[in-house]
Amino acid sequence: MEHARAKELLDAERLRVQSALADLKEAGREDRTAANEPGEMYDSAEPLAKEGVDDSVRAELRERLTAIARAEERLAAGTYGYSLRSGDIIPDDRLEADPAAELTIQEARGTT
Repeated sequence: MEHARAKELLDAERLRVQSALADLKEAGREDRTAANEPGEMYDSAEPLAKEGVDDSVRAELRERLTAIARAEERLAAGTYGYSLRSGDIIPDDRLEADPAAELTIQEARGTT
Protein backbone atom coordinates (compact mmCIF):
# COMPACT_ATOMS: atom_id res chain seq x y z
CA MET A 1 0.00 0.00 0.00
CA GLU A 2 1.25 3.46 -0.83
CA HIS A 3 2.45 5.53 2.13
CA ALA A 4 0.05 8.41 1.37
CA ARG A 5 -2.96 6.10 1.16
CA ALA A 6 -2.03 4.36 4.41
CA LYS A 7 -1.65 7.73 6.16
CA GLU A 8 -5.02 8.86 4.79
CA LEU A 9 -6.72 5.69 6.08
CA LEU A 10 -5.08 5.94 9.50
CA ASP A 11 -5.94 9.64 9.83
CA ALA A 12 -9.57 8.93 8.93
CA GLU A 13 -9.75 6.03 11.39
CA ARG A 14 -8.23 8.18 14.17
CA LEU A 15 -10.83 10.89 13.53
CA ARG A 16 -13.65 8.34 13.52
CA VAL A 17 -12.56 6.88 16.85
CA GLN A 18 -11.97 10.28 18.45
CA SER A 19 -15.42 11.38 17.30
CA ALA A 20 -16.99 8.24 18.78
CA LEU A 21 -15.23 8.94 22.09
CA ALA A 22 -16.47 12.55 22.06
CA ASP A 23 -20.02 11.39 21.28
CA LEU A 24 -19.87 8.91 24.15
CA LYS A 25 -18.67 11.61 26.52
CA GLU A 26 -21.46 13.97 25.43
CA ALA A 27 -24.10 11.24 25.79
CA GLY A 28 -22.90 10.57 29.33
CA ARG A 29 -23.09 14.26 30.14
CA GLU A 30 -26.65 14.41 28.80
CA ASP A 31 -27.63 11.34 30.83
CA ARG A 32 -26.29 12.90 34.02
CA THR A 33 -28.11 16.16 33.31
CA ALA A 34 -31.40 14.32 32.69
CA ALA A 35 -30.97 12.33 35.90
CA ASN A 36 -30.65 15.55 37.89
CA GLU A 37 -33.82 17.10 36.45
CA PRO A 38 -36.76 17.45 38.83
CA GLY A 39 -39.73 15.25 38.20
CA GLU A 40 -40.63 11.62 38.27
CA MET A 41 -38.24 9.15 39.89
CA TYR A 42 -36.80 6.52 37.63
CA ASP A 43 -35.04 3.21 38.01
CA SER A 44 -31.38 3.91 38.73
CA ALA A 45 -30.31 0.47 37.51
CA GLU A 46 -30.78 1.43 33.87
CA PRO A 47 -28.27 4.31 33.91
CA LEU A 48 -25.82 2.16 35.87
CA ALA A 49 -26.05 -0.62 33.28
CA LYS A 50 -25.66 1.90 30.46
CA GLU A 51 -22.64 3.41 32.22
CA GLY A 52 -21.04 -0.03 32.40
CA VAL A 53 -21.58 -0.56 28.68
CA ASP A 54 -20.25 2.92 27.96
CA ASP A 55 -17.12 2.19 30.02
CA SER A 56 -16.54 -0.98 28.01
CA VAL A 57 -17.02 0.81 24.69
CA ARG A 58 -14.77 3.64 25.87
CA ALA A 59 -12.02 1.13 26.75
CA GLU A 60 -12.33 -0.52 23.32
CA LEU A 61 -12.11 2.85 21.57
CA ARG A 62 -9.01 3.80 23.57
CA GLU A 63 -7.41 0.47 22.65
CA ARG A 64 -8.26 1.22 19.02
CA LEU A 65 -6.45 4.56 19.30
CA THR A 66 -3.44 2.70 20.68
CA ALA A 67 -3.56 0.26 17.74
CA ILE A 68 -3.73 3.21 15.33
CA ALA A 69 -0.69 4.77 17.01
CA ARG A 70 1.22 1.49 16.62
CA ALA A 71 0.25 1.40 12.93
CA GLU A 72 1.47 4.98 12.50
CA GLU A 73 4.78 3.99 14.09
CA ARG A 74 5.08 1.08 11.65
CA LEU A 75 4.29 3.44 8.78
CA ALA A 76 7.07 5.80 9.87
CA ALA A 77 9.47 2.87 10.29
CA GLY A 78 8.64 1.42 6.87
CA THR A 79 7.17 -1.80 8.27
CA TYR A 80 3.50 -0.93 7.78
CA GLY A 81 1.57 -3.58 5.90
CA TYR A 82 3.64 -6.51 7.17
CA SER A 83 2.37 -9.02 9.72
CA LEU A 84 3.88 -8.62 13.18
CA ARG A 85 3.81 -12.40 13.59
CA SER A 86 5.12 -13.76 10.30
CA GLY A 87 6.41 -10.75 8.40
CA ASP A 88 4.09 -11.67 5.51
CA ILE A 89 2.51 -8.87 3.52
CA ILE A 90 -0.95 -7.88 4.71
CA PRO A 91 -3.09 -7.46 1.56
CA ASP A 92 -4.23 -3.95 0.69
CA ASP A 93 -7.91 -4.92 0.86
CA ARG A 94 -7.42 -5.95 4.50
CA LEU A 95 -5.65 -2.66 5.27
CA GLU A 96 -8.44 -0.75 3.53
CA ALA A 97 -10.95 -2.49 5.82
CA ASP A 98 -8.76 -2.18 8.93
CA PRO A 99 -5.86 0.24 8.53
CA ALA A 100 -4.46 -0.77 11.94
CA ALA A 101 -4.34 -4.50 11.07
CA GLU A 102 -1.29 -6.19 12.55
CA LEU A 103 -1.85 -9.70 11.20
CA THR A 104 -2.99 -11.32 8.00
CA ILE A 105 -6.57 -12.61 7.93
CA GLN A 106 -5.36 -16.20 8.33
CA GLU A 107 -3.22 -15.31 11.34
CA ALA A 108 -6.02 -13.30 12.96
CA ARG A 109 -8.36 -16.27 12.51
CA GLY A 110 -5.74 -18.62 13.91
CA THR A 111 -5.66 -20.74 10.77
CA THR A 112 -1.93 -20.50 10.12
